[in-house]
Parts: sequence; structure tokens; C-alpha cells
Amino acid sequence: MDLSFFTEVLVGGLLSGVMYSLVAIGFVLIYKTSGVLNFAQGSLLLFSALTFVSLIERGLPFWAGILITLAAMTAIGALIERVVLRPLVNQPPITLFMATLGVSYVIEGAAQLLWGTQVHGLDLGIDDRPLEISGVFVSTFDLFAAGVAGAMVAVLILFFRYTGIGLGFRAVADDPLAALSLGLRLDRIGTAVWTAAGMVALVAGLLWGARLGVQFSLSLVVLKALPVLVLGGFDSIAGAIVGGLIIGAVEKLAEVYIGPFFGGGIEGWIAYVAALGFLLVRPAGLFGQKLVERV
Repeated sequence: MDLSFFTEVLVGGLLSGVMYSLVAIGFVLIYKTSGVLNFAQGSLLLFSALTFVSLIERGLPFWAGILITLAAMTAIGALIERVVLRPLVNQPPITLFMATLGVSYVIEGAAQLLWGTQVHGLDLGIDDRPLEISGVFVSTFDLFAAGVAGAMVAVLILFFRYTGIGLGFRAVADDPLAALSLGLRLDRIGTAVWTAAGMVALVAGLLWGARLGVQFSLSLVVLKALPVLVLGGFDSIAGAIVGGLIIGAVEKLAEVYIGPFFGGGIEGWIAYVAALGFLLVRPAGLFGQKLVERV
């Protein structure tokens, strides 16, 4: 085995996995506080990318587009929590899941009405020429995405550890009833969490839009996050990062070293096979909390 080639494939997979983690973090934020599997995260990602690129194409400066899109995603996240999720508190999980599925179609319909259905190219000004590091060639764009993901995780950690809303988020995640008895405003925390999920969708949307182009199939990126969540755990930000790295590495290594035995093309489904096998062994994921029910 060529060690340098193996290292290059592995590093490429790890960096690609960071992109999956960006999507998975949005799921974790919502699930950790409310137990809702937010299937609308992919549509939020699409809407953010489509809004930004449409504003830029209309002549707005880059940072103006970022700020306007950020304001739009903040408003949408808060609106979803207030209008859709808050009236469904204490409903069965399947009801909440179907509500987010409906929200997903509403967001995509709104995006189509506002911006149309044409495909857009998105240039973030990042030169994607391969960069040689110690004899290993890596993608400049993937390195940039990894840096952005690391910065975003650092901001989230600082926010949850040192701000009042962040501490309230952690209290609600640990025990909602105890947090409510202490006087915490669950509605305010819920709004803050959905707002944060909208911001995460903006970051992920811009990076995925720059890689794949801004098109309606971009919302299907949400499916890439599911194996990540199974491996890392649905309620752990650290799990989302580690799960993304594992899935990215598995995809690339399997395609290169196992794919030829299957005629190639296994990168698209091998992650789900790995997630299924892992689910049978550790259903809660590497960092997820095990559900204990007293009977």
C-alpha cells in the first residue's frame, strides 16, 4: 500500500466529513432541547444559500448580502419556533417530525416564489487549487471549510458555557422540567435555539452552495447528516463533529479500496451501511445519551 496515497485519501475524507458535520450540528441544536428531528434543516440550508446568491446577483456587496441573509435566517428560525413548534409542545415525536417535514416544503415553496428555480453558481472567492502539505495534496476549499467549522463550534461552545441563554439551553437539555421549575423561559430558549439553527444553516448553505452550486437538490444534503447523527449521537455537538469525520473517511477509503470490487460508485451508500451496522451495536451513538425508562 502506498502510504502517502492512503494518507491523501484519508485526509480528503476527513475534510469532506467536516462539511457533513456542519449540517448535523443544526440537527443537534434542535434535538437536544426539544427532542425534535428537524427535517426542515436542509430547506433552511437551501433558502440561506439561495437568498445570499440572489442578493449578490442583484448587485449587493458581499457583506451586505451576508447580513441580510443572516437577518432573514434569524427571523425564519424564530418564526418556525413560534408559529409551528410552540403550539405542538408535548405532542408525540412523530407529530413534531411531520410538522418539520411540512415546514420544509413551505420553505422550499417560498424560495421558489421569491428566487425562482434556476441553478446559481456561488463563488466565495476561495481558490480551490490543491495545496501540498508534507507531500500530501489537500483541497484549499476543504481546509477553509474545516477552519470555518472549527470557528463555529468554538463560538457555540463559548456561547453555551458563558452566556445566560447558553446556560439555560444546557439546563433545558439536561432536564426540561427542572429548568422550568427554576423559572427559565422555555419559549425564549426555544426561539434562541431555532435562531442558532438558522445561523448554522447559513454557514452550511454557503459552503455547500459553493461546492455543489445553489440548486433545489441542495436541500437533500440533509440526508448526508443522518449517518453522522447515528454514529455521533443526536444530542451531541462533539458527536456531530466526530461522526462527520468518521463518515467522510469511510466514504473516501471505501470508494478507493473497496469500490473496485463492486464496480465503483459505493461512496453514495456505504455511509448508510456503516451507520446501520453501528446502530445495531450502539443505538445511542458514540456520544449520545442512553435513554433510560423506569417501569
